[in-house]
Amino acid sequence: MTMWFIILLVIIALTMLALFYAAYGVRCFFRPHFSEKTAFAASLLSVFMPFVIFGLCLRFINAAIILWHFAVFLLVCSLFRSAVSALFGKKLPEKTVPVLGFILSFAVLCGGWYADHHVWRTEYNIVTSKIVKPVKFVMFADSHIGTTFDADGFAGLVKEMNAERPDAVFIAGDFVDDDTSREDMIASCRALAEFKTSMGVYFVAGNHDKGYYGAARRGFSMSELTEELKKNGVTVLSDESVDLGERLTVFGRKDLSVVRERHASRKAPSEFMASVAPENYTIVLDHQPAEYDLLAGAGSDLVLSGHTHGGQLFPFNQVGKIIGAVDAVSGREHRMASDFIVTSGLSDWAIKFKTGTRSEYVVISLRGSDSGDR
Repeated sequence: MTMWFIILLVIIALTMLALFYAAYGVRCFFRPHFSEKTAFAASLLSVFMPFVIFGLCLRFINAAIILWHFAVFLLVCSLFRSAVSALFGKKLPEKTVPVLGFILSFAVLCGGWYADHHVWRTEYNIVTSKIVKPVKFVMFADSHIGTTFDADGFAGLVKEMNAERPDAVFIAGDFVDDDTSREDMIASCRALAEFKTSMGVYFVAGNHDKGYYGAARRGFSMSELTEELKKNGVTVLSDESVDLGERLTVFGRKDLSVVRERHASRKAPSEFMASVAPENYTIVLDHQPAEYDLLAGAGSDLVLSGHTHGGQLFPFNQVGKIIGAVDAVSGREHRMASDFIVTSGLSDWAIKFKTGTRSEYVVISLRGSDSGDR
């Protein structure tokens, strides 16, 4: 809770700073008509009112992000204006700064909105000596049903992913959100039954699947979500493994939040890997990309995660990794003899923009090789 409190204070401080800087940047529109003091008050109001409107419509975190982008591009354009003046001796009109700042921030945020609300296909090819028959998996995480699409939108994505003809489907947590309605949850679970696989559909819970505010807020509990998933043919794993055949084993871990936030425990990588046949290729589903060295040291072959939303916003993409909250943010990484894949997710939790990544589902093609080269 201390970390979240600090993050909240930082967000408030950055928002206040951006608010006053943006007001300072647009005061040039009011100065010809008012005194300096009145012009600044008018410019502050002209920035504050859209911030409140966006906050009411899109949540205040998104209003803050819009404001931050505008303030940053104001600064960039102001530096550009100063550079033009210094290099060419020509001073661009003062109004150029807020106008260009608005155009640039609007363009970037429109691109970020599209990158968040449109879902791409990302493919990885892995070669291993442990299997003989090629297999294909689809993996997705962080659908957060109800954030950027409802159950009908999710059903359309299931149809698209099912067209890949996967041998198995892996859901790496945060299938639902704290604001997902009961109706959308049930309908989205029903959509999962449309997957046609030879090896099954597997799910591990993320931190939001359990819910932070109790069943009263969203109308269902984690146990009811689990029941609906199982009813529609999904195997729910909680520190459990399943043999898929073809020398493949999948292990689903409890989410790291049970340790960090709920003071419970989960199996260590060395513990669950000790029960797996050494000749089997082991796929670990772990919502949060953490404990990479332990997982690699224990001999896990492939670890699939989500949670990070790909870092969400540029230039803050790598903050989670820098502060040690996660071991990776997005993409594929190789450690020792293990592969790690982190997806940026089908959707997100609250922020409506992805300026540093894009929404995706992942297709993994796994084939055998006598050499064992990857």
